[in-house]
Amino acid sequence: MLGVGLDWAEDHHDVALGVPGKGVIEQFRIDHGPEGVARLVARCLALETDPAEVRVVLETRHGLLVEALLDAGFTVLPVNPDLVARRRGPAKKKDDAEDARICCLLALDPFVELRKLIPHGELGAELRAIARDDDRAARDERRLGNRLRADLLAVFPAAIDIADGDLGAAVFLRLLERWPSHTELAAAGRDAVEALARANRHGWPDRFAERVIAALNSPRLAVRPELARAKAGSIRLAAAQLLLLREQRRVWQRRMGELLLGSPRVGRAKQPKEPRPGNAFPGGEIYLSMPGLGDRLAARVAGEIGEHVEQFTTPNALQCYAGTAPVTRRSGRSEFVIARRLAYNRYLGNAVHQWAFCSLQQSGWARAFYDAKIAKGKSHNAALRALGNRWLEILWHCLRLNVRYDEAVHTAHRTHALKQAA
Repeated sequence: MLGVGLDWAEDHHDVALGVPGKGVIEQFRIDHGPEGVARLVARCLALETDPAEVRVVLETRHGLLVEALLDAGFTVLPVNPDLVARRRGPAKKKDDAEDARICCLLALDPFVELRKLIPHGELGAELRAIARDDDRAARDERRLGNRLRADLLAVFPAAIDIADGDLGAAVFLRLLERWPSHTELAAAGRDAVEALARANRHGWPDRFAERVIAALNSPRLAVRPELARAKAGSIRLAAAQLLLLREQRRVWQRRMGELLLGSPRVGRAKQPKEPRPGNAFPGGEIYLSMPGLGDRLAARVAGEIGEHVEQFTTPNALQCYAGTAPVTRRSGRSEFVIARRLAYNRYLGNAVHQWAFCSLQQSGWARAFYDAKIAKGKSHNAALRALGNRWLEILWHCLRLNVRYDEAVHTAHRTHALKQAA
């Protein structure tokens, strides 16, 4: 066995090599590039011919360096940077070479339990990347929408009435992109507005034009012309950005459904025309069978869990990974429960929290479970966290047994378990 400690950076990496019984035997620095990584791989294989016996410890689980080490067949063991920090000297001095040495000693220590990194496959990696980008785009969409609303209230209040509660509607954004001020829209006229609505496939272009004219003619407080001219560019930019975000998110959503089911969804029913299970993400139909999980949310949950659910040996392992499992702290006579653990996958934790909220409208037992927690004095977030914890347990069993979720079956089992407990 060969232990490898890596302290990574953007342009170079400090390396420490060690063997059992001797500790660290060599330290050097490599450049971040093909030549540097090839030098590291060659040196490791010269000391240990079996790539699987090369244990690499480093403080990240993502990046091109990690992918290169996995491609070489090495066993990659990512660790939390806090674990390395706790093993520094009394002065806690930060030094890259010293951190690499500590990582090497962790790789050689047989008593330290480190979880092997199991990489995502092609489908899982693409699904996770798209889901994370879509989640980031959703936050950008909310941010831009709030900024657009603030600008409209300041210089174009009639647009709020035109939007009729939906500032993200495509026809409304097209309207703002073309006429971003009260003066420009009033000068355009009814026919131009109706033509724009018809070009953007609005169901009732004449009614939309009437609403625009009525909003423009309503009495309002005067807006300073110079301020309206100054804000026109910002309103046009926000509308254009929101339109691009909407279009890209629709493309991502279609791709998510295709990855989960192996075939694009078509028709009003949004069902795959020619399902190809061999090309689908493992368990994709199981994720979509869960109440509250649509294409986007199912992709976020599935992408973070990955194809290899067997790496979570128990439901609690998956719950801890998502951060929904509570942490109990006992010391002397004191005992208290921390609702949210500090170290967990925040992408998965946020997705599960949203999943629990969405399931309240689609699952009877989930609503009853949530109401029972609220009746006991739990807060809204605490109740959702407990419900998400229960959903992960159900998901784990469904994935391990390779069966779709059935509300009737689960309700029957739940009723029987409650009777036995009583």
